[in-house]
Amino acid sequence: MAFRRLLRSSVPESQLSAVAAEVTRRFGEPTEDVEWERLDANNWLSVPCVVNRRWFVKVITEQHTFVHALLTAGRNIGAFSSGTEGFFERFSTPIEMAEHELDATKRIRELGIAAPEPIEAFEYEGVGVLVLEYLSAFRTLDELPSEEIRSFAPTVFSNLASMHAAGLAHGDLRAENVLVAPDAEGVETLYFIDATRVQDGTIDDAKAYDVACALASMEPRIGAGSATDAALESYSIDELLAARDFLDFVGLRPDHDFDTAGLKGEIEKVAS
Repeated sequence: MAFRRLLRSSVPESQLSAVAAEVTRRFGEPTEDVEWERLDANNWLSVPCVVNRRWFVKVITEQHTFVHALLTAGRNIGAFSSGTEGFFERFSTPIEMAEHELDATKRIRELGIAAPEPIEAFEYEGVGVLVLEYLSAFRTLDELPSEEIRSFAPTVFSNLASMHAAGLAHGDLRAENVLVAPDAEGVETLYFIDATRVQDGTIDDAKAYDVACALASMEPRIGAGSATDAALESYSIDELLAARDFLDFVGLRPDHDFDTAGLKGEIEKVAS
């Protein structure tokens, strides 16, 4: 716990309040009596807030870029252990992190995949600030009943496949980064958030890693068979075998807890 507290950046309330006022100023609203709230989220790479119940704001500090560099190094070591070169890239500054997520969110939406509307990224008094649409009523994928996860699973993989076909990888696919919220017509829709950076020219390895993460996210709730069947609607057997090679690495991540052997066995069974 002490190590987690060391890594997690603490941003003073006064600084968050100033950022919230700057957000409202930029969008032409009064800066007096700004309504803002720090969200209680398990996030090492930003401090998330909601401003005026309209904007989802991520405040990114130098410490967040340092933590991202540590995580990136660890992930690349894991990629090496899976038999491929590392493909994750780090960020140099807080504003670079904010601008990357803004651009990645724009690209995801351009593919027709739901994601919160990207609004702006800017630097303010040494921190990076990312402003996105606030989804006021959402559930993360892991909060859904198992049957709902089963019904959404093919869409998770088809959206990933659309990203991969366009040369875009998510890089940090886990249940907490897939949201379910009503769209403009009130239809429950999957939203993808928190895409990270991977190197250009590494889409095949990044794709295999994304698929492995998606399988690992779903296996505990719907079983290895259902997760694999959903993936097979969008990916070939060979692509699932490539994902299998990353499962040991994914299993080392503290945010994934799944039956590695069972999932590998299911992939090998359908490949035989």
